[in-house]
Amino acid sequence: MSGATLTLCLSHAPGYARDSEGQYGLEFRKGLQQAIDIVREFAPTLVVVFGSDHRKAYADIVPAMSVVLSAEGLGDLLSPTGPYDVPKALAKELAEFLVAEGLDVAVTRHIALDHGFGQMVGVLLGSLDAVPTVPVFINCATFPLTAPSRSVELGEAVGRFFERVADQRILFLASGGLSHSPPTLALVDEPISDEEGAKISAAHREAAMDLIRPDWDAQFLANLASTDTAWASRLTQAEIDPAGVGANEVRTWLAAYAAGGRPMRTVAYEVVRMWVTGMGIAVSEVTGTEVNGTEVTGAEAVAS
Repeated sequence: MSGATLTLCLSHAPGYARDSEGQYGLEFRKGLQQAIDIVREFAPTLVVVFGSDHRKAYADIVPAMSVVLSAEGLGDLLSPTGPYDVPKALAKELAEFLVAEGLDVAVTRHIALDHGFGQMVGVLLGSLDAVPTVPVFINCATFPLTAPSRSVELGEAVGRFFERVADQRILFLASGGLSHSPPTLALVDEPISDEEGAKISAAHREAAMDLIRPDWDAQFLANLASTDTAWASRLTQAEIDPAGVGANEVRTWLAAYAAGGRPMRTVAYEVVRMWVTGMGIAVSEVTGTEVNGTEVTGAEAVAS
């Protein structure tokens, strides 16, 4: 295949956006700048972003998985607004392929996606419509959740689909996790107003700060670096539960990891108590670029 792929997974947090003066998460912020530079150097021509929702976009009807055909930014919690540049025909073709592969994905014709998609897309790319983007939603917040292995199967199928797409530089992007237990998800199981959410968060923020699990995060990041990717399919819900309800968002990481099919190194990790989240960033090498008919990987691929 001519073209190239890169996989990038990173945490999001409303506290990151609210911390406009950059007081907290200094190590994470350094890593985020590295990630921005990596993406800029890679210069993707297409982004496939695996994201979650916080009972904002998908409230009354919540599919387990959905390919989005048209989207805009919801603008919640200081996340970006405006349209995504979704290549509709390609997104429809992907959905059809996934169904043929045995994944009963839904199709979302149009939706306003919340910060689970928009925050880090905006940070990494500059705007929601900077690069053609196919959003793929995975339910990580609302009962019932599918097994983590199902996200791996989704990612593997997405990877197979894009193996057929020539002359593109494809960024597989995921945002979510790592360990955290936001009160609005941990204590409430239905959609609530922003006002109600703010009250619940304020009342339970201090307790949530103590629920970050850096040991769990370290093991998950170490697993991503393994050359044996089979661990991802074996990961169970019981193994995720100790990291808090917010850690269910690692399903997006699992999907992107499986789509790329390569080990990922940790760019940054930091416990940011004020954001009640273990904030991590992991990236793969670039692979797949043809130079004079020869496939190259890693830094050489970026340089090409």
